[in-house]
Amino acid sequence: MIDWNLVAFLIFPYLCLAIFTLGHLYRYLKDPYHWNARSSELLEKEGLRYGSVIFHYGVVLTFVGHFGGLLIPQVVFDQFGIHGQLHTRIAIILGMVFGGAAFIGICLLLWRRLSIDRVLAHSSIMNLTTSILLLLTIGIGTYNVFFGHFYVLDTVAPWIRSIITLSPEPKLMAIVPISYKLHILSAFTLFAISPFTRLIHIWSVPIPYLFRNYIIMRKRTMEL
Repeated sequence: MIDWNLVAFLIFPYLCLAIFTLGHLYRYLKDPYHWNARSSELLEKEGLRYGSVIFHYGVVLTFVGHFGGLLIPQVVFDQFGIHGQLHTRIAIILGMVFGGAAFIGICLLLWRRLSIDRVLAHSSIMNLTTSILLLLTIGIGTYNVFFGHFYVLDTVAPWIRSIITLSPEPKLMAIVPISYKLHILSAFTLFAISPFTRLIHIWSVPIPYLFRNYIIMRKRTMEL
């Protein structure tokens, strides 16, 4: 009999991570001129303005929250007086704010893509698939923070760390609710397809712009 928990939370994550790593390396070496977001801003700008900003801020801050909350062991938080229950409450509140923003943003972006003829006509199957998968992943995650409230610090968090440290413990996921499992599996699916979609532009975030010197503009004066 097939152990689906083993397949879903041992084999599938490593398969997705392997595709993620090798796929990005291949695209970078073989297809550097298409390493971009393929923005549709020139086709329609007004509808992109709010959805894009809300989505990107929500996703980035949600990712930072996941990184800090799940990859840092709870014993570290305990040293600063943040016990497990407090950690969970903070995660839920921040998840409601940032996850909710990401969900609203992706809804606005998907509606724009489907409702504006010019944008839809230039949308590939992969564009639509990526948007729908983002909606699914973010939507389930947002549902979890509003209605799930499952204690992940003894299950999901150590499982993720075990995957990263190459000492997988899929048994930790056996008791996790189905909505959390679907959120995780859809997120790993996004990792796997990202090298072949416009999601590759996450590696081109213009972080140096935050630290560059100001451009000083001098007004030319007329000589008398």
